[in-house]
Amino acid sequence: MKGKNLLFILLILVLIVAAVLILNLDKKSEGTIVKVGATPVPHAEILEYVKPLLAEKGITLEIVEFTDYVTPNLALNDGSIDANFFQHQPYLDNFNKEHNLDLITVAKIHVEPFGLYSEKISSIDELSAGALIAIPNDPTNEGRSLLLLANKGFISLEAENELEATPYDIVDNPKNLVFRELEAAQLPRVLPDVTAAFINTNYALEAGLNPLEDALIIEGSESPYANVLAIKRENTEKEEIKTLVEVLTSDSVREFILDKYQGAVVPVF
Repeated sequence: MKGKNLLFILLILVLIVAAVLILNLDKKSEGTIVKVGATPVPHAEILEYVKPLLAEKGITLEIVEFTDYVTPNLALNDGSIDANFFQHQPYLDNFNKEHNLDLITVAKIHVEPFGLYSEKISSIDELSAGALIAIPNDPTNEGRSLLLLANKGFISLEAENELEATPYDIVDNPKNLVFRELEAAQLPRVLPDVTAAFINTNYALEAGLNPLEDALIIEGSESPYANVLAIKRENTEKEEIKTLVEVLTSDSVREFILDKYQGAVVPVF
């Protein structure tokens, strides 16, 4: 009887060891998983291209899509994702300041030239007195919009506050332009209701707008608003993050961006 009990115990132990080995093998074959938050276009599209390149290096990329500019940073800070790819440096700097976070940039990837779009006029010269202009309501992109108009001579801003300007910082407005501040994601939908709207390129592309063909005015490729890959500072030395940066800034990805977006998205690496 004791022999049978001993045999039974040994069999159980063998099964347990086998199960542990199988789990470890599965985990090993799965490789390292990296979760990256991104807005759909072009960020998630670029990451989809990167997926097989990372797989060759033993990294499984999980893309978590967001449709706003707040949640991706909060998710990165709480550890729900390992990195995010959707924002430019001035926005990240402002977000860190407002939310007391310590998220950092590990790579600059591309510029999405910011533009003004309209369904009512076909040239910026047709902008009439009292025209209603929709602009993003987040601090950096709002200032970005007004700075573009100022550079074209339609308004003047207080010089010391141009990058984070709001309509209250306008010191000269000869055409009495009226500004409506809205969440960035809503701007393509209000085009029928306003004279024109400043729209981030990712939302413009999603709405079927071509920045190079449809924008009344647009930033040049020298724009300081490069979109970045952001992480928590404590994860800087993780090998999977270093590999992600290496692949995302490779010649292959550069060629993909140039070929797919034809200048609407410009690589900066």
